[in-house]
Amino acid sequence: MDIYNLLLAVPAILIALTFHEFAHGYVAYRFGDPTAKNHGRLTLNPLAHLDPMGTIMIFLIHFGWAKPVPVDPRYLGNPKRDMMWIAAAGPLMNMALALISGILIRIFIGVGLASNQAGETAQIAFQMLYYSLYINLALAFFNLLPIPPLDGSKILAGVLPHRYTPTLYLIESKGPMVLFGIIMFGWITGFHVLGVVIGPFISVFSHLFSGI
Repeated sequence: MDIYNLLLAVPAILIALTFHEFAHGYVAYRFGDPTAKNHGRLTLNPLAHLDPMGTIMIFLIHFGWAKPVPVDPRYLGNPKRDMMWIAAAGPLMNMALALISGILIRIFIGVGLASNQAGETAQIAFQMLYYSLYINLALAFFNLLPIPPLDGSKILAGVLPHRYTPTLYLIESKGPMVLFGIIMFGWITGFHVLGVVIGPFISVFSHLFSGI
C-alpha cells in the first residue's frame, strides 16, 4: 500500500481500533466491571486506545494493535460466561461497522457516486468506505482466531468445559509467540498464513454487505 492509500485508510484504522476497544470496555462495564472506566477507556477518543508501538507498526509493516482494555474478572458475576461476551464485543462491533460501511457503499453505487465521473471528493469518500469495510472485516475475523491473546481464544474458553482450563492456560502462555511468529513469517516471505485463513471470510462478507 502506497502512502496515499495508507493515508486514506488511517481514519478507518483509527475508528475500527477505537470502537473495538470501546466495545470491550462498555460490555465489561455493563457486566459490573468498572476497570476500563476507571482507566479512562470508556471513550471514543482514539488517543486513549492507541498503543505507540502498535501505531508505528501499522505504518512499517501494515499490521498494528491498540492497547488492550483492562478487565478484572473479580467484578464479574459469571466470569467464564461474561469474559466470553466481553471478548466477542470487539469483533461484533467491527462487524457492525463493516455492515454500515457496506450499506453506504451500496448507496454510493446506487446513486452513481462510485463512478469515475462522480468527482474526486466522491471517489475519495468511496475509497475510504471500502477501506472501512475491509479493515473492519479483517479486524473482526483476525480477532476471532482462537490464538491467545486474540479475542477468539477467550470466546473459546467461554464455551469449552472447565476440564480444558489447564490446556487453555498452557496454550495461552505460548500463544503470543506463535502469533508473532506467524505474522513475521508472512512479512518476511510474503506468504501470509493468516490471510489465507481469514481471506475467504472477508470476501464472503464483503460481498454480502456491499455487493462488491
